[in-house]
Amino acid sequence: MRARILSRTWKCGLKLCMLCAVMVMVGTTGIAGCQREEPWRLTVVDNKMPSLDFTLTRAKDGNVVTSEDYRGQVVVLEFGYTHCPDVCPTTLSNLTSALSQLGDKAKDVRVLFVTVDPDRDTLDLLNRYGAAFSPQIDGLRGTESQLEYLAHRYRVAYSVSPSKDPKEYQVMHSSIIFVFDRGGRIKLLSANPDNVNDLAHDLGQLVEEPKD
Repeated sequence: MRARILSRTWKCGLKLCMLCAVMVMVGTTGIAGCQREEPWRLTVVDNKMPSLDFTLTRAKDGNVVTSEDYRGQVVVLEFGYTHCPDVCPTTLSNLTSALSQLGDKAKDVRVLFVTVDPDRDTLDLLNRYGAAFSPQIDGLRGTESQLEYLAHRYRVAYSVSPSKDPKEYQVMHSSIIFVFDRGGRIKLLSANPDNVNDLAHDLGQLVEEPKD
């Protein structure tokens, strides 16, 4: 078992619980920063959480990559799985729409889709899944320890209840997305990434910030 199995009764409250946990991690200063202020429209955390750090396998080429491979780009980090019926495809669709609004700026943004269900999500499946949305999406897959490290780093809850019956195979995960600047520093997060215009606005702002 890769993570503590959560009761089904927690499913509806998982997003709220995890956002609260993240806000506790950020602290009172971070909470004050959550007040929507221009130029940002998502939740501002501004380095109150750890910088981007991981070692995972990239689906498109099978290479082992680290956070250093994405330095110089704005990074959106999302946890999910390819069999997800609603949250994951909706979020990726919204991110794809936001990227399309950026035009040429989109080339400086990478969406990292980290599977929490690596037993079913092969590299080939992950690659085809991400490519169906946007070439800017990199599917990433890790070992049990690599996934646990990354999820713990950002207080992301996930659980997998395997079953031979696909209808009984249960996966739950936090839907928060994390946004990092070109230097790998965390800048923004969103528990409800459904406003395409807000996503496009903030990603565009980050792309325009000076490179380190």
